[in-house]
Amino acid sequence: MTDLSVWLEATGAAAGAGGLGYAKVRAPRVYWSLVGMPVTWGRFVLSYRSTMDVCGLTVQPSGLRAFMTRNVARREVLPVPPKIRRVRGTSTGLRVTLRLPAGLEPADLVATSERLRHAWGVHSVTVAETKPGYVELRMTGYDVLRRVRMPRKARPRGLVVPVALREDGTAFERDYRKAPMALTLGANHSGKSMYQRNLIKGLAQLPVALVGIDCKRGVEQTVYAPRLSGLATTPDESASLLAVLVAEMEDRFDQLRQHGVSDMWELPAELRPVPVVVLVDEVAELFLISAKKDEERRERIVTALIRLAQMARSVGIYLEICGQRFGSDLGKGATMLRAQLTGRVVHRVNDKQTAEMGLNDVAPDAVPVASLIPMERPGTAVAADSSGGWSKIRTPDTSRDEVAAICRDFAHLVPDFPALKPFRPYVPAVSPPLVKARPVTS
Repeated sequence: MTDLSVWLEATGAAAGAGGLGYAKVRAPRVYWSLVGMPVTWGRFVLSYRSTMDVCGLTVQPSGLRAFMTRNVARREVLPVPPKIRRVRGTSTGLRVTLRLPAGLEPADLVATSERLRHAWGVHSVTVAETKPGYVELRMTGYDVLRRVRMPRKARPRGLVVPVALREDGTAFERDYRKAPMALTLGANHSGKSMYQRNLIKGLAQLPVALVGIDCKRGVEQTVYAPRLSGLATTPDESASLLAVLVAEMEDRFDQLRQHGVSDMWELPAELRPVPVVVLVDEVAELFLISAKKDEERRERIVTALIRLAQMARSVGIYLEICGQRFGSDLGKGATMLRAQLTGRVVHRVNDKQTAEMGLNDVAPDAVPVASLIPMERPGTAVAADSSGGWSKIRTPDTSRDEVAAICRDFAHLVPDFPALKPFRPYVPAVSPPLVKARPVTS
Protein backbone atom coordinates (compact mmCIF):
# COMPACT_ATOMS: atom_id res chain seq x y z
CA MET A 1 0.00 0.00 0.00
CA THR A 2 2.85 2.34 0.83
CA ASP A 3 4.48 1.68 -2.55
CA LEU A 4 1.17 2.32 -4.32
CA SER A 5 0.62 5.66 -2.54
CA VAL A 6 4.17 6.77 -3.37
CA TRP A 7 3.64 5.78 -6.99
CA LEU A 8 0.34 7.67 -7.13
CA GLU A 9 1.89 10.78 -5.60
CA ALA A 10 4.81 10.69 -8.03
CA THR A 11 2.47 10.15 -10.96
CA GLY A 12 0.22 13.03 -9.82
CA ALA A 13 3.21 15.35 -9.43
CA ALA A 14 4.52 14.43 -12.89
CA ALA A 15 1.08 14.90 -14.43
CA GLY A 16 0.73 18.28 -12.72
CA ALA A 17 4.15 19.41 -13.92
CA GLY A 18 3.38 18.20 -17.42
CA GLY A 19 0.03 19.98 -17.36
CA LEU A 20 1.65 23.25 -16.31
CA GLY A 21 4.28 22.85 -19.03
CA TYR A 22 1.57 22.25 -21.60
CA ALA A 23 -0.42 25.23 -20.33
CA LYS A 24 2.64 27.48 -20.53
CA VAL A 25 2.90 26.80 -24.27
CA ARG A 26 -0.69 26.17 -25.36
CA ALA A 27 -2.68 28.15 -22.77
CA PRO A 28 -0.41 30.96 -21.53
CA ARG A 29 -3.29 32.84 -19.90
CA VAL A 30 -4.06 29.85 -17.69
CA TYR A 31 -0.40 29.36 -16.80
CA TRP A 32 0.01 33.05 -16.01
CA SER A 33 -3.05 33.09 -13.73
CA LEU A 34 -2.02 29.95 -11.82
CA VAL A 35 1.77 30.31 -11.63
CA GLY A 36 3.18 33.38 -13.32
CA MET A 37 1.14 36.08 -11.63
CA PRO A 38 1.63 34.92 -7.99
CA VAL A 39 5.39 34.48 -8.53
CA THR A 40 5.79 37.84 -10.29
CA TRP A 41 3.63 39.63 -7.71
CA GLY A 42 5.76 38.27 -4.87
CA ARG A 43 9.00 39.12 -6.66
CA PHE A 44 7.75 42.65 -7.30
CA VAL A 45 6.71 43.28 -3.68
CA LEU A 46 9.91 41.87 -2.18
CA SER A 47 12.34 43.61 -4.52
CA TYR A 48 10.51 46.86 -5.28
CA ARG A 49 12.54 49.28 -3.14
CA SER A 50 15.93 47.80 -4.02
CA THR A 51 15.06 47.65 -7.73
CA MET A 52 13.98 51.29 -7.79
CA ASP A 53 17.16 52.25 -5.96
CA VAL A 54 19.58 50.50 -8.34
CA CYS A 55 17.66 51.79 -11.37
CA GLY A 56 18.05 55.39 -10.16
CA LEU A 57 14.32 55.89 -9.61
CA THR A 58 14.58 57.26 -6.06
CA VAL A 59 14.98 60.82 -4.81
CA GLN A 60 16.17 62.34 -1.57
CA PRO A 61 13.33 63.08 0.87
CA SER A 62 12.30 66.62 1.67
CA GLY A 63 14.01 68.43 4.53
CA LEU A 64 11.05 68.06 6.90
CA ARG A 65 10.67 64.36 6.17
CA ALA A 66 14.38 63.75 6.63
CA PHE A 67 14.32 65.67 9.96
CA MET A 68 11.31 63.67 11.25
CA THR A 69 12.85 60.36 10.18
CA ARG A 70 16.22 61.13 11.77
CA ASN A 71 15.09 62.78 15.01
CA VAL A 72 11.61 61.42 15.74
CA ALA A 73 11.52 57.94 14.21
CA ARG A 74 15.25 57.44 14.91
CA ARG A 75 15.81 55.73 11.61
CA GLU A 76 18.27 56.09 8.78
CA VAL A 77 17.20 58.52 6.08
CA LEU A 78 16.77 56.55 2.84
CA PRO A 79 15.99 57.74 -0.69
CA VAL A 80 12.29 57.75 -1.54
CA PRO A 81 10.95 55.58 -4.43
CA PRO A 82 7.61 56.18 -6.17
CA LYS A 83 4.78 55.24 -3.82
CA ILE A 84 2.70 52.22 -4.78
CA ARG A 85 -0.96 53.17 -4.87
CA ARG A 86 -2.48 50.08 -6.42
CA VAL A 87 -1.47 46.64 -7.71
CA ARG A 88 -3.89 44.50 -9.67
CA GLY A 89 -3.52 41.40 -11.77
CA THR A 90 -4.98 40.82 -15.22
CA SER A 91 -5.17 37.83 -17.52
CA THR A 92 -1.98 39.00 -19.25
CA GLY A 93 0.09 40.77 -16.60
CA LEU A 94 0.17 43.22 -13.71
CA ARG A 95 -0.94 46.84 -13.50
CA VAL A 96 0.83 48.97 -10.89
CA THR A 97 -0.23 52.55 -10.19
CA LEU A 98 2.61 54.72 -8.83
CA ARG A 99 2.63 58.20 -7.30
CA LEU A 100 5.78 59.96 -8.46
CA PRO A 101 7.75 61.94 -5.87
CA ALA A 102 9.01 65.43 -6.67
CA GLY A 103 12.02 65.13 -8.95
CA LEU A 104 10.85 62.20 -11.07
CA GLU A 105 8.89 62.26 -14.32
CA PRO A 106 7.34 59.51 -16.46
CA ALA A 107 10.25 59.70 -18.91
CA ASP A 108 12.58 58.47 -16.14
CA LEU A 109 10.60 55.24 -15.83
CA VAL A 110 10.33 54.87 -19.61
CA ALA A 111 14.13 55.06 -19.89
CA THR A 112 14.56 52.21 -17.39
CA SER A 113 11.71 49.97 -18.59
CA GLU A 114 14.13 47.35 -19.96
CA ARG A 115 15.94 47.11 -16.63
CA LEU A 116 12.64 46.80 -14.78
CA ARG A 117 11.55 44.05 -17.17
CA HIS A 118 14.61 41.95 -16.42
CA ALA A 119 14.51 42.67 -12.69
CA TRP A 120 10.94 41.36 -12.33
CA GLY A 121 11.17 38.63 -14.98
CA VAL A 122 8.30 39.73 -17.20
CA HIS A 123 7.98 39.88 -20.98
CA SER A 124 7.63 43.66 -21.23
CA VAL A 125 7.10 46.79 -19.14
CA THR A 126 5.40 49.87 -20.56
CA VAL A 127 4.70 53.14 -18.81
CA ALA A 128 1.50 55.17 -19.22
CA GLU A 129 0.78 58.52 -17.58
CA THR A 130 -2.72 58.39 -16.10
CA LYS A 131 -2.79 61.93 -14.66
CA PRO A 132 -0.24 64.50 -13.46
CA GLY A 133 2.00 62.86 -10.87
CA TYR A 134 0.68 59.34 -11.48
CA VAL A 135 1.86 56.63 -13.85
CA GLU A 136 0.83 53.06 -14.48
CA LEU A 137 3.37 50.30 -14.99
CA ARG A 138 1.86 47.77 -17.37
CA MET A 139 3.78 44.53 -16.99
CA THR A 140 3.03 41.77 -19.48
CA GLY A 141 3.79 38.29 -18.22
CA TYR A 142 4.15 36.55 -21.60
CA ASP A 143 4.25 37.31 -25.31
CA VAL A 144 0.63 38.21 -26.01
CA LEU A 145 1.44 38.93 -29.67
CA ARG A 146 2.42 35.35 -30.40
CA ARG A 147 -1.24 34.32 -30.55
CA VAL A 148 -3.50 37.35 -30.80
CA ARG A 149 -6.73 37.32 -28.78
CA MET A 150 -8.57 40.61 -28.73
CA PRO A 151 -10.09 41.72 -25.39
CA ARG A 152 -13.77 40.85 -25.08
CA LYS A 153 -14.73 44.46 -24.43
CA ALA A 154 -13.11 45.66 -27.67
CA ARG A 155 -16.09 46.64 -29.83
CA PRO A 156 -16.58 49.33 -32.52
CA ARG A 157 -18.32 52.41 -31.16
CA GLY A 158 -18.79 55.96 -32.37
CA LEU A 159 -15.77 56.51 -34.61
CA VAL A 160 -13.47 54.20 -32.64
CA VAL A 161 -12.48 50.86 -34.16
CA PRO A 162 -10.36 48.25 -32.30
CA VAL A 163 -7.93 47.00 -34.93
CA ALA A 164 -5.08 45.18 -33.20
CA LEU A 165 -3.62 44.04 -29.88
CA ARG A 166 -0.93 46.04 -28.14
CA GLU A 167 2.14 44.47 -26.55
CA ASP A 168 0.72 45.27 -23.09
CA GLY A 169 -2.46 43.26 -23.74
CA THR A 170 -4.77 46.22 -24.40
CA ALA A 171 -6.59 46.89 -27.66
CA PHE A 172 -5.11 49.30 -30.19
CA GLU A 173 -7.99 51.45 -31.37
CA ARG A 174 -8.23 53.59 -34.45
CA ASP A 175 -9.94 56.76 -33.21
CA TYR A 176 -10.89 59.04 -36.10
CA ARG A 177 -11.76 61.93 -33.81
CA LYS A 178 -8.23 61.97 -32.32
CA ALA A 179 -6.21 60.97 -35.41
CA PRO A 180 -8.41 61.75 -38.43
CA MET A 181 -5.79 61.03 -41.10
CA ALA A 182 -3.46 58.03 -41.03
CA LEU A 183 -0.73 56.32 -43.02
CA THR A 184 -0.05 52.57 -43.03
CA LEU A 185 3.20 51.26 -44.52
CA GLY A 186 4.49 47.73 -45.02
CA ALA A 187 6.21 45.40 -47.44
CA ASN A 188 4.50 42.54 -49.26
CA HIS A 189 3.21 39.83 -46.88
CA SER A 190 3.85 42.06 -43.86
CA GLY A 191 0.20 42.11 -42.76
CA LYS A 192 -0.76 45.47 -44.21
CA SER A 193 -3.82 44.03 -45.95
CA MET A 194 -4.75 42.20 -42.74
CA TYR A 195 -4.71 45.51 -40.90
CA GLN A 196 -7.01 47.04 -43.50
CA ARG A 197 -9.37 44.07 -43.29
CA ASN A 198 -9.76 44.47 -39.54
CA LEU A 199 -10.32 48.18 -40.06
CA ILE A 200 -13.07 47.58 -42.63
CA LYS A 201 -14.57 44.87 -40.42
CA GLY A 202 -15.05 47.42 -37.63
CA LEU A 203 -16.04 50.37 -39.82
CA ALA A 204 -18.69 48.30 -41.62
CA GLN A 205 -20.61 48.04 -38.34
CA LEU A 206 -20.69 51.83 -37.81
CA PRO A 207 -22.99 54.44 -39.40
CA VAL A 208 -20.34 55.83 -41.76
CA ALA A 209 -19.86 56.03 -45.51
CA LEU A 210 -16.97 53.91 -46.77
CA VAL A 211 -15.19 54.93 -49.96
CA GLY A 212 -12.55 52.70 -51.51
CA ILE A 213 -9.70 53.56 -53.89
CA ASP A 214 -7.99 50.40 -55.13
CA CYS A 215 -5.99 50.89 -58.30
CA LYS A 216 -5.09 47.20 -58.47
CA ARG A 217 -8.27 46.87 -60.52
CA GLY A 218 -10.19 46.44 -57.28
CA VAL A 219 -8.84 42.97 -56.46
CA GLU A 220 -8.64 43.83 -52.75
CA GLN A 221 -11.70 46.00 -52.12
CA THR A 222 -14.30 44.77 -54.63
CA VAL A 223 -15.31 41.98 -52.26
CA TYR A 224 -16.44 44.64 -49.78
CA ALA A 225 -18.76 46.25 -52.36
CA PRO A 226 -22.03 45.68 -50.42
CA ARG A 227 -20.86 48.11 -47.74
CA LEU A 228 -19.05 50.65 -49.95
CA SER A 229 -20.65 53.93 -50.96
CA GLY A 230 -18.07 54.41 -53.71
CA LEU A 231 -15.19 52.51 -55.30
CA ALA A 232 -12.53 53.61 -57.79
CA THR A 233 -10.34 50.97 -59.43
CA THR A 234 -8.26 53.06 -61.87
CA PRO A 235 -6.34 56.33 -61.57
CA ASP A 236 -8.87 58.10 -63.83
CA GLU A 237 -11.79 56.98 -61.67
CA SER A 238 -9.81 57.98 -58.57
CA ALA A 239 -9.30 61.50 -59.88
CA SER A 240 -13.04 61.89 -60.50
CA LEU A 241 -13.97 60.36 -57.13
CA LEU A 242 -11.58 62.63 -55.22
CA ALA A 243 -12.97 65.68 -57.04
CA VAL A 244 -16.46 64.73 -55.82
CA LEU A 245 -15.16 64.38 -52.25
CA VAL A 246 -13.51 67.82 -52.44
CA ALA A 247 -16.81 69.31 -53.66
CA GLU A 248 -18.61 67.54 -50.81
CA MET A 249 -16.10 69.01 -48.36
CA GLU A 250 -16.74 72.52 -49.66
CA ASP A 251 -20.53 72.04 -49.41
CA ARG A 252 -20.13 70.93 -45.80
CA PHE A 253 -18.05 74.02 -45.04
CA ASP A 254 -20.90 76.14 -46.39
CA GLN A 255 -23.27 74.30 -44.04
CA LEU A 256 -21.01 74.97 -41.04
CA ARG A 257 -20.83 78.66 -41.94
CA GLN A 258 -24.61 78.91 -42.21
CA HIS A 259 -25.02 77.51 -38.67
CA GLY A 260 -22.16 79.50 -37.18
CA VAL A 261 -20.01 76.55 -36.11
CA SER A 262 -16.51 75.42 -37.03
CA ASP A 263 -16.83 71.66 -36.58
CA MET A 264 -19.34 69.14 -37.86
CA TRP A 265 -19.82 67.64 -34.39
CA GLU A 266 -21.15 70.97 -33.11
CA LEU A 267 -24.19 70.65 -35.37
CA PRO A 268 -27.46 69.16 -34.08
CA ALA A 269 -27.65 65.42 -34.67
CA GLU A 270 -30.48 65.79 -37.21
CA LEU A 271 -28.40 68.20 -39.33
CA ARG A 272 -25.05 66.45 -39.02
CA PRO A 273 -23.79 64.89 -42.28
CA VAL A 274 -22.63 61.30 -42.29
CA PRO A 275 -18.90 60.74 -41.65
CA VAL A 276 -16.89 59.52 -44.64
CA VAL A 277 -13.82 57.26 -44.41
CA VAL A 278 -11.69 57.07 -47.57
CA LEU A 279 -9.61 53.88 -47.82
CA VAL A 280 -6.70 54.23 -50.26
CA ASP A 281 -4.86 51.01 -51.09
CA GLU A 282 -1.35 51.25 -52.66
CA VAL A 283 -1.17 55.03 -52.77
CA ALA A 284 1.92 54.91 -55.01
CA GLU A 285 -0.34 53.97 -57.94
CA LEU A 286 -1.91 57.43 -57.66
CA PHE A 287 1.46 59.17 -57.86
CA LEU A 288 3.25 57.17 -60.55
CA ILE A 289 2.75 58.04 -64.22
CA SER A 290 3.87 56.24 -67.37
CA ALA A 291 3.46 59.07 -69.89
CA LYS A 292 3.63 62.84 -69.90
CA LYS A 293 -0.09 63.04 -70.71
CA ASP A 294 -0.83 61.59 -67.26
CA GLU A 295 0.86 64.46 -65.40
CA GLU A 296 -2.30 66.58 -65.32
CA ARG A 297 -4.31 63.73 -63.82
CA ARG A 298 -1.61 63.08 -61.22
CA GLU A 299 -1.62 66.78 -60.31
CA ARG A 300 -5.38 66.71 -59.75
CA ILE A 301 -5.17 63.59 -57.60
CA VAL A 302 -2.33 64.89 -55.41
CA THR A 303 -3.94 68.30 -54.98
CA ALA A 304 -7.26 66.72 -53.95
CA LEU A 305 -5.58 64.40 -51.44
CA ILE A 306 -3.62 67.25 -49.88
CA ARG A 307 -6.71 69.44 -49.62
CA LEU A 308 -8.69 66.65 -47.96
CA ALA A 309 -5.85 65.86 -45.56
CA GLN A 310 -5.46 69.52 -44.58
CA MET A 311 -9.06 70.57 -44.12
CA ALA A 312 -11.55 67.70 -44.23
CA ARG A 313 -11.26 66.68 -40.56
CA SER A 314 -13.69 69.30 -39.32
CA VAL A 315 -16.39 68.19 -41.81
CA GLY A 316 -16.09 64.47 -41.04
CA ILE A 317 -14.08 63.21 -44.03
CA TYR A 318 -11.15 61.01 -43.01
CA LEU A 319 -8.27 59.48 -44.97
CA GLU A 320 -6.79 56.02 -44.44
CA ILE A 321 -3.81 55.68 -46.78
CA CYS A 322 -1.82 52.45 -47.30
CA GLY A 323 1.31 51.74 -49.28
CA GLN A 324 4.66 50.01 -49.39
CA ARG A 325 6.71 53.21 -49.51
CA PHE A 326 5.69 56.83 -49.24
CA GLY A 327 8.42 59.42 -49.57
CA SER A 328 9.78 62.15 -51.78
CA ASP A 329 10.77 59.57 -54.43
CA LEU A 330 7.08 59.40 -55.40
CA GLY A 331 7.31 62.96 -56.64
CA LYS A 332 5.95 66.39 -55.89
CA GLY A 333 3.40 66.56 -53.09
CA ALA A 334 4.18 63.23 -51.41
CA THR A 335 6.10 64.71 -48.49
CA MET A 336 3.52 67.45 -48.01
CA LEU A 337 0.70 64.89 -47.91
CA ARG A 338 2.58 62.63 -45.49
CA ALA A 339 3.03 65.53 -43.07
CA GLN A 340 -0.77 65.80 -42.74
CA LEU A 341 -1.24 62.14 -41.81
CA THR A 342 -1.18 62.10 -38.02
CA GLY A 343 -1.60 58.41 -37.28
CA ARG A 344 1.21 56.10 -38.38
CA VAL A 345 1.34 52.30 -38.54
CA VAL A 346 4.50 50.69 -39.93
CA HIS A 347 4.68 46.93 -40.57
CA ARG A 348 7.76 45.00 -41.60
CA VAL A 349 9.65 46.98 -44.23
CA ASN A 350 12.44 46.13 -46.65
CA ASP A 351 14.77 48.96 -45.63
CA LYS A 352 15.37 51.35 -42.79
CA GLN A 353 14.55 54.36 -44.95
CA THR A 354 10.94 53.21 -45.31
CA ALA A 355 10.60 52.91 -41.52
CA GLU A 356 12.02 56.43 -41.21
CA MET A 357 9.45 57.72 -43.72
CA GLY A 358 6.65 56.57 -41.47
CA LEU A 359 8.04 57.14 -37.98
CA ASN A 360 11.04 59.46 -37.93
CA ASP A 361 9.00 62.67 -37.78
CA VAL A 362 6.57 61.47 -35.07
CA ALA A 363 8.38 58.80 -33.00
CA PRO A 364 12.08 58.44 -33.94
CA ASP A 365 12.69 55.99 -31.07
CA ALA A 366 10.40 53.49 -32.79
CA VAL A 367 12.37 53.31 -36.05
CA PRO A 368 14.79 50.55 -34.87
CA VAL A 369 11.85 48.48 -33.58
CA ALA A 370 10.02 48.67 -36.92
CA SER A 371 13.22 47.76 -38.76
CA LEU A 372 13.58 44.50 -36.77
CA ILE A 373 10.09 43.02 -37.18
CA PRO A 374 10.63 39.34 -38.16
CA MET A 375 9.19 37.97 -41.41
CA GLU A 376 7.54 35.02 -39.63
CA ARG A 377 5.27 37.37 -37.66
CA PRO A 378 2.92 38.92 -40.25
CA GLY A 379 0.58 41.52 -38.85
CA THR A 380 3.13 42.88 -36.37
CA ALA A 381 3.64 46.63 -36.61
CA VAL A 382 4.61 49.77 -34.74
CA ALA A 383 1.80 52.29 -34.20
CA ALA A 384 2.59 55.92 -33.41
CA ASP A 385 1.07 59.37 -33.56
CA SER A 386 2.14 63.00 -33.28
CA SER A 387 2.13 62.84 -29.45
CA GLY A 388 5.45 60.98 -29.58
CA GLY A 389 4.05 57.82 -28.02
CA TRP A 390 4.29 54.48 -29.81
CA SER A 391 3.48 50.83 -29.19
CA LYS A 392 4.07 47.46 -30.78
CA ILE A 393 0.87 45.87 -32.10
CA ARG A 394 -0.32 42.84 -34.04
CA THR A 395 -3.59 42.40 -35.91
CA PRO A 396 -5.61 39.18 -35.52
CA ASP A 397 -5.77 36.83 -38.49
CA THR A 398 -8.96 37.72 -40.39
CA SER A 399 -9.99 36.25 -43.74
CA ARG A 400 -11.44 38.22 -46.63
CA ASP A 401 -14.50 35.97 -46.59
CA GLU A 402 -15.19 36.88 -42.96
CA VAL A 403 -14.97 40.62 -43.68
CA ALA A 404 -17.05 40.23 -46.85
CA ALA A 405 -19.76 38.46 -44.84
CA ILE A 406 -19.86 41.32 -42.33
CA CYS A 407 -20.09 43.84 -45.18
CA ARG A 408 -23.10 41.94 -46.53
CA ASP A 409 -24.73 41.73 -43.09
CA PHE A 410 -24.39 45.49 -42.56
CA ALA A 411 -25.17 46.58 -46.12
CA HIS A 412 -28.29 48.32 -44.78
CA LEU A 413 -26.01 50.90 -43.13
CA VAL A 414 -24.87 52.29 -46.50
CA PRO A 415 -26.10 55.92 -46.30
CA ASP A 416 -27.94 57.79 -49.02
CA PHE A 417 -25.13 59.69 -50.72
CA PRO A 418 -26.35 61.14 -54.06
CA ALA A 419 -22.95 62.56 -55.05
CA LEU A 420 -21.35 59.11 -54.85
CA LYS A 421 -24.03 57.21 -56.78
CA PRO A 422 -21.97 57.17 -60.01
CA PHE A 423 -19.20 55.39 -58.08
CA ARG A 424 -21.37 52.91 -56.19
CA PRO A 425 -19.93 49.46 -56.99
CA TYR A 426 -22.07 46.79 -58.55
CA VAL A 427 -23.34 44.30 -55.98
CA PRO A 428 -24.44 41.02 -57.57
CA ALA A 429 -27.55 39.44 -56.12
CA VAL A 430 -26.84 36.40 -53.96
CA SER A 431 -28.57 33.44 -55.52
CA PRO A 432 -30.31 31.01 -53.16
CA PRO A 433 -28.72 27.58 -52.86
CA LEU A 434 -29.92 25.03 -55.35
CA VAL A 435 -32.25 22.38 -53.91
CA LYS A 436 -32.24 18.97 -55.53
CA ALA A 437 -35.71 18.14 -56.79
CA ARG A 438 -37.39 15.14 -55.29
CA PRO A 439 -38.90 12.55 -57.60
CA VAL A 440 -42.66 12.65 -57.91
CA THR A 441 -44.32 9.63 -56.40
CA SER A 442 -47.80 8.49 -57.14
